[in-house]
Order: sequence, then structure tokens, then C-alpha cells
Amino acid sequence: MAIELLSPAQLEEMRPAGRFVGEVLSALVEAADVGVDLLDLNDLAHQMIKDRGAESCYIDYAPSFGRGPFGKVLCTSVNDAVLHGLPHPYKLKDGDLVSFDFAVSVDGWVCDSAVSTIVGTPRDEDVRLIETTERALAAAIDIARPGTKLGDIGHAIGEIAREAGYSVNTQFGGHGVGRTMHGDPHVPNDGRPGRGFPLKPGLVIAIEPWLLATTDEIVMDPDGWTIRSADGSRGAHSEHTIAITEGDPIVMTQRS
Repeated sequence: MAIELLSPAQLEEMRPAGRFVGEVLSALVEAADVGVDLLDLNDLAHQMIKDRGAESCYIDYAPSFGRGPFGKVLCTSVNDAVLHGLPHPYKLKDGDLVSFDFAVSVDGWVCDSAVSTIVGTPRDEDVRLIETTERALAAAIDIARPGTKLGDIGHAIGEIAREAGYSVNTQFGGHGVGRTMHGDPHVPNDGRPGRGFPLKPGLVIAIEPWLLATTDEIVMDPDGWTIRSADGSRGAHSEHTIAITEGDPIVMTQRS
């Protein structure tokens, strides 16, 4: 496991990438409305990347688990889709739950974040699902300090999910972030406290709890990317890139 620790100066250099990712996700949440096409939202993100002089981490991305290259700059996962949703012609409908996942490189540094939102009229169960992922993320960030173990991070997420009545899938989780989007260490969404790699100052990780309403089983779409619940229940996804410091963690991708 090759884990890179960044200097305080390098963490400062990474901040613009995080700010930009937060700005784009805020713009996408504001733009998501009934009748808006997923491809138009991808185009919005793409134009913001061009205007900023940033570089997409997704468009040429071709990992072993996907059918790459991805070809778009944004993941749009709607309703029973929860991860890696490939933008396609689809106009958002009243009550849709949509998750946006977005990562870019700015001046050579990468940040990655995700947010879930409801278009139009919200359903109580969808609000609760999203809020649970957000609470799990906040709990994980709150303990992300030197000496905390990766197992503690996963345990914090898993405990909140289970207390809310959800089960946890650990096939996909968080990851190290730096010059590239996905690096070591893997950051699981469940775990045993006191186990695993100890967090150290200079470590930058993406923490990303995601949950499905009534299952922890997933299936892959024919597009080779979009991951859905096996039972058709809805999913939500929350993610921030954070940096471990001697004191409080820095949330790089904070949204306004």
C-alpha cells in the first residue's frame, strides 16, 4: 500500500480544487429541476470545467470495473441508481432523487465529492435516506484525526446506517486522493474500531457513505457503469474530500 502524506504547503495547493468541486456541485443542485435533462447537467459541469481551466477525472476514466472510457464529466445516479450513473437522455421528474458525483484536477491536484438531492416534491423516506448518509459522513469526518484508524471511520459510518435501519454494502467505498482520483488507502463504509491503517497528518481521503433504502445488494446496468439497488429501492450518496492535520480535519470540498 503506497500512501502519500502531503505537506501543509501541498494541502494549501489542493484547496482550489476542493473549492471548485464544491462550486460545481452547488450549481448542479440549483440547476436540477423538473424537466431538466441529465445531459444538460453534464454539459453545465463540462462548461464550468472549461471556464476554470480544470481537467475532468472522469471523461477518460477506464477502470477494471467499468466499461470505459466513461465519456462524461459527471456521475448522475437517479432513484434506484446510486453510484457511477452514466449521464444519458433523461428529463428529471417530480420527486426524483438524484446523486451527483464529481471529481476534477486543478493545477495538478484532485478533489472528489458527491451530493444527493430531491427534485420537486420530496418523499419523507428519501429525505431520511439522504440525511442518514450526511450524518454518517459528518460522524466520520468528526473523528478523522491523527491516531484514528480506518476501521474507526468505517465503524462510525456503519453504526449510523444500522441505527437508522439500513444495511451497508462495502464493495465500493472511499479512497485516497492526491495527484490522482483513486489511491490508497481504501476507506470502507463499515469496519471494526481500532483496526486498520492509522490516520496521519497529510493524509487526504475521500469519505463517501452511500446507502440503499431496503437492501445492500447491487446490480450493474448494461452501460457497464451505473450501479443500482438489486430490489429497485432508492439510493443516496454523500462524499467529501478531507485532509488530516495535527488538529481538526480540513473539508476540502465544502459547499456554500
